[in-house]
Amino acid sequence: MQQQLIKKLNDHIRDNHPDLLLKLLEENRLEEYLQENTSAVRHLSFDDASDAMLIALGPSRYNYLHAILEQEFPETFSKFYQKEVLTTELINMVNVCEPVFEEMKFKEEDENNQYLRYAIMGAIHEYLNSELAEIND
Repeated sequence: MQQQLIKKLNDHIRDNHPDLLLKLLEENRLEEYLQENTSAVRHLSFDDASDAMLIALGPSRYNYLHAILEQEFPETFSKFYQKEVLTTELINMVNVCEPVFEEMKFKEEDENNQYLRYAIMGAIHEYLNSELAEIND
């Protein structure tokens, strides 16, 4: 069962938390992370263990930013997508927006919080302006 949980957790991280995946790969800790998190829930049934692991990860900041960028900055979203840098740029934005997420204690219920949305949009706007400034220098 643990191997199934490892696969499920790995797939979920790959699809919903690529920022975490990149960090774990850079630190050469992916296997350790997967082992630790699946061992902690192995006493539960497969479905309960799966739910517990995904709840522990929390909502995807990456997916949240993806939706905001696509809805609020569609030209930039399209440009990043066409240049095949969308994932990289979104991971960068997750890192830039980290203080906002932490300060506002981002959780599942907050995905419709307008204050959080506006704060994140402001951080994205600043990030995009700084990227343009670097390109123009």
